[in-house]
Order: sequence, then structure tokens, then C-alpha cells
Amino acid sequence: MRPRFPGLHLSATARRFLADQTRDGRAVSARTWKRIRILELLHAQWSLADVADAMGTYPREVRRVGWRYVEQGVQAALTDDPRPKPPKRLDTRQQAAIVAMVCGPPPAGYARWTVRVTTEESQRRGIVADVGRETIRQVLAHHELKPWRKKNVVRPHTQR
Repeated sequence: MRPRFPGLHLSATARRFLADQTRDGRAVSARTWKRIRILELLHAQWSLADVADAMGTYPREVRRVGWRYVEQGVQAALTDDPRPKPPKRLDTRQQAAIVAMVCGPPPAGYARWTVRVTTEESQRRGIVADVGRETIRQVLAHHELKPWRKKNVVRPHTQR
């Protein structure tokens, strides 16, 4: 005997809601349609493995959809959990220091700032301990800076 999902019985309103989602040719995503069908099969007392085989997914996903319905309701069972955002690599003070550095003259031996030179120089000056080129590129893009093009960077004018 294969394990069954305990206690999943769709209420009449939940069954009506699921039927309304798939009726009249409404456009539901494939992921939502799969979750609707998983709930219907669990309600019909199919085992986790049988539902997973029928839907082309894993028993873990079937169990997750079932538990989300039991604990939070039908809306939560049809949607994804919010995904956490990664922490920011640089704080605003570090970003401001990098922007100020790039707006100044390039280091000795270089004609202009590049992303690679900016990365190396920000580490050398102690603005950041460790940073990747992509992070520096994103900071420059966010501030609409293109230091490799002379006309896009504010430089002090010299008196002639």
C-alpha cells in the first residue's frame, strides 16, 4: 500500500474555485494547472507516488502542494512561496565612494577607468574587502556612469 496524503478533502467552495480556474478556456499557467490537478487527485485519495507519476513531477512537490492547501488554503496551494532576495554586496557609503573614485582621474598608468581597473582600485584603496566585476558594473550602471567614455564622467576643468 502506497502512502496517501492525510486529511486532504477539498471543500465545495474550493472545488468550485478550482473548476472556475480551468473552465471557459481561461489562460492559467502550466504550473497552476498542474497544481490544480494535483489537488484534485489528492482529493480522490490517490497516493503521493501515483499523483507524482501521473503529473510528471516528484512526490516532494505533491506533498508540498497538499500541505500548503491544508495549512493555508487553496490560493496558497496554487502559488509559489516568495523567494528571498540576496543581501546587498555594497552599502550606500561604499557605492558613493566608488562613484566618487570613478569621477576622479584614473590611477597612474591608465588612460581611463574600466570595470576591471575600478574593481582592483576599490580593493586597493580599502573601499571594499572583496568585490566582483559584475557588482562594480551594476553600481556604475545604476548611477548611469560610463567612465571609459570621457564625456560621461564629470572631471574638473583646468585653467589654461
